[in-house]
Amino acid sequence: MPDGHAAGGGLVSPAPEVVGALVAAGRTVATAESLTGGLVCAALTSVPGSSAVVRGSVVAYATELKAELLGVDADLLTTGGAVQAEVARQMATGVRRVLGADVGIATTGVAGPDPQDGRSVGTVFVAVAFADRVVARELALSGDRTAIRATTVARALDLCSALLTDPEAGEEGGTEDSRPADG
Repeated sequence: MPDGHAAGGGLVSPAPEVVGALVAAGRTVATAESLTGGLVCAALTSVPGSSAVVRGSVVAYATELKAELLGVDADLLTTGGAVQAEVARQMATGVRRVLGADVGIATTGVAGPDPQDGRSVGTVFVAVAFADRVVARELALSGDRTAIRATTVARALDLCSALLTDPEAGEEGGTEDSRPADG
């Protein structure tokens, strides 16, 4: 299901589709995760055969690690906090570079229970760096912490799947911020 939801309302993982597309294309993936704490990489590595395409993950939960490990601009983090589209973009491009992957997937946001960096619970940014562009999406999610994190994983993988299928595409819904990967 392209929106990550099953007919019964539960989430369906797009991970098998992503892994299959990566295998078919001979490409690799790495994840840079904050609020999801490694769940995107866990979803990918739960798929048999994923070792052929998954390079690894950087869980940069603490804000300063986004700069130290992934190269996110420290001034950006200081002035605007970790929950913004440009941070997600830089995380996705940074993990691609650091782990030597063709595709970078990033997540940053507020899963709750409290607001962070002036952002309300459920404000999430996902980004995918692939080919010569980076697409970032802002999500406004609801539910408890577990639901927000699970939906974030599904939406990040949906975006990756869409870009692997059509590098000029983005996921429907949300706010798209698409720029060249080096911009």
